[in-house]
Amino acid sequence: MNFDALIIGGGVSGMQCALVLGSAKNKAFAADKNIGIVMHQKASHLQNALFNNVLGLTPSKLGSDVLIEGKAQLSTLYSHISQIENEKVGAVEEINDGFKITTNKKIYHSKIVVVALNYSKPFTIKGLEAFLIPHKKSNPEKDRIQLKNNNHFIKNGLYCCGTIAGWRSQFAIAAGSGASVATDILTLWNHNNHTKVHDKI
Repeated sequence: MNFDALIIGGGVSGMQCALVLGSAKNKAFAADKNIGIVMHQKASHLQNALFNNVLGLTPSKLGSDVLIEGKAQLSTLYSHISQIENEKVGAVEEINDGFKITTNKKIYHSKIVVVALNYSKPFTIKGLEAFLIPHKKSNPEKDRIQLKNNNHFIKNGLYCCGTIAGWRSQFAIAAGSGASVATDILTLWNHNNHTKVHDKI
């Protein structure tokens, strides 16, 4: 299957990125774009999270519920986005027209790849090792990692968001990072005209 944008990782930043990309479906520059998200990629830190300090989430909200509800929100509102379940990405290889993404089951091609994994070791995706560096905003004793990037941008067609982009492990920060990458991609699709997507009453 071929994608215009494929997100690797179904945690906070990955799903937020997918939601913003999906919300642009009625825009002419995004209407024909094929978007996918690999939902399963290492255990999400959301599974053990309890939220009391996130604007918009009911106090005592469980991270495990956010994972379930996020998937439902994405499929209900933006069903045109392919949610790839029960696959793990093993390699990302640059090719002439984008990237070849190899999972344990299939091979995909995408013009744009967004890496939205957490910052824990080991990092097992072949082809991205050259970009791995120590995490700049976590306790060195925890030995976290990130991908070398400039404001989420790694190289043409390759982005990262959330903790793997060097941000701290905070829900609102991770969500904002994913949204930021999505608007960068939408801007690219919109002939580099700065783009954001808002729903209005």
